[in-house]
Amino acid sequence: MLVVQNIEVRYSGLPVIQDVSLEVKKGELVSVVGGNGAGKSTLFKAIMGVLRPSRGGITFQGRGLPGLTTAAIVRLGVVSIPQDRKLFRPLSVEENLHLGAYILKDPRQIRTLQEEVFTLFPRLKERRDQPAATLSGGEQQMLAIGRGLMADPRLLLLDEPSLGLAPLLVDEVFRVVKKLKERGMTILLVEQNVREALEICGRGYILQTGRIIQEGTGAELLQSNAVRKAFLGL
Repeated sequence: MLVVQNIEVRYSGLPVIQDVSLEVKKGELVSVVGGNGAGKSTLFKAIMGVLRPSRGGITFQGRGLPGLTTAAIVRLGVVSIPQDRKLFRPLSVEENLHLGAYILKDPRQIRTLQEEVFTLFPRLKERRDQPAATLSGGEQQMLAIGRGLMADPRLLLLDEPSLGLAPLLVDEVFRVVKKLKERGMTILLVEQNVREALEICGRGYILQTGRIIQEGTGAELLQSNAVRKAFLGL
């Protein structure tokens, strides 16, 4: 479904990610893990058209993405949930969700998607009329994910969804991601929480200083000596 092939992305002429390749097949949950500054968010910006690779290719369902606008990429079915959430803070929970469905035309589909979001996140239903600014950090992350789901994505990109959350809320976020995978959603997840991300994914990639240094199933990577030493403190 998504193929990233040997891309290089530069900032001010300097390479931030180099020779990065990965693949996400339909129905897969794939994790890209690494520490701060590894290039994870840069990878997402390249996929979403915010940054253009200086070389290499990115295709989604056979169509090249470099050169397309972010809006055009979203219309193809690729939806990204950024780590800073970018909610419309003065607007209500429900208004934020409806803005996520701006590419959809069928009111019945929008209502169905909203009910699915409220089923996934009952707290959002309880707070549907509250401004987003009044939500807790965990609730705001739920709303950011819910708004992304309102676009009915074919591929969901999750950028550090656990960032800044308390441990209990981190567990809740990963529970939701796992549930979405079980429902058949195709997901590319980037995370600093290496253990949690690798435990729920089918396959994973280790990104370090802008390069993929290892790939495999989540279970294989969790048993890798390099991963255990570098990220798990074992």
